[in-house]
Amino acid sequence: MPLIDNAVYVGGQRIQNPDSLEQTFEYMRSNNGMAWIGLFRPTRDEIEQVAAEFSLHPLAVEDALAGHQRAKLERYGNILFAVLRPAQYMDAAETVEFGELHMFVGPDFVVTIRHAETPDLARVRRRLEGQPELLALGPEAVLYAILDEVVDEYSPVVAGVQNDIDEIEDSLFSGGGTGLSRRIYELSREVIAFQRATEPLPAMLDALRRGADKYHVDLELQRSLRDVLDHVVQVTDKLRSFREILQNALTVNATLVAQRQTETSLEQGEQVKKISGWAAILFGPTLVGTIYGMNFTHMPELDWEFGYPYALTLMVATSVTLYAVFKRKHWL
Repeated sequence: MPLIDNAVYVGGQRIQNPDSLEQTFEYMRSNNGMAWIGLFRPTRDEIEQVAAEFSLHPLAVEDALAGHQRAKLERYGNILFAVLRPAQYMDAAETVEFGELHMFVGPDFVVTIRHAETPDLARVRRRLEGQPELLALGPEAVLYAILDEVVDEYSPVVAGVQNDIDEIEDSLFSGGGTGLSRRIYELSREVIAFQRATEPLPAMLDALRRGADKYHVDLELQRSLRDVLDHVVQVTDKLRSFREILQNALTVNATLVAQRQTETSLEQGEQVKKISGWAAILFGPTLVGTIYGMNFTHMPELDWEFGYPYALTLMVATSVTLYAVFKRKHWL
């Protein structure tokens, strides 16, 4: 069901649970209350129905319909349009998944459009309903509570990425090879995507802070906004350091892989030297034996009394000489 939760609030208390958008609009107007409409992957008709009722700007509506937006905050008259990119760390796959949340915040309504399972807006709603004095502050309270939830959900993601980086650092000097390079590269891409999701947030929160007085935002909400901003800055600083660490890790791993390949080549070269040296040493006696095994009729050494000892001496002398030469050149 695209319509996940739908309520009308008066004085911070939920007074109606309409079954349809038409009833929501009716109860909100008749009771001078605030509507909070939660949609999950709605159809074009449902978004356009909400847009027509609340006079949402066509450009913002088009962004909500198209999806795949970067985090941003835009104001159209007295209506705010915000896009947030919540994140979730998947333990089994050791990857980060990003969602997309659109919000329309007006004088007496909040419309949230989720395109993923995160963030858990039901938890935000329960928390606010447990604090009616805060919810009574209006749509701004809902906006700040959702911002706080999205930023809080970044913490376990940051911890998961930190753990992955620690594992990579432990594997760097244990022969990770090309497989480790691939993991570093993939994690770097996730960190870059995480940065794209979070880097616009400080400017967005600062814009809300600057407009607080103009739009008569409650002082307590302004304090909450500053707290959210502090958490966002911590996350963005962490991600910046993560990216630098991964870049250095990729460089170090490439250097180690090249060094191991060089060492392997050198070791193979040494083995080839040894094999070649012994082959040459054995070639001397083989050559002498081959010559005297030709069985030619006129070979003076065949009738010589010392021919056999001479041949053996020649074989030994050749082998010893070659061995001494190769040993001096460190081939053996």
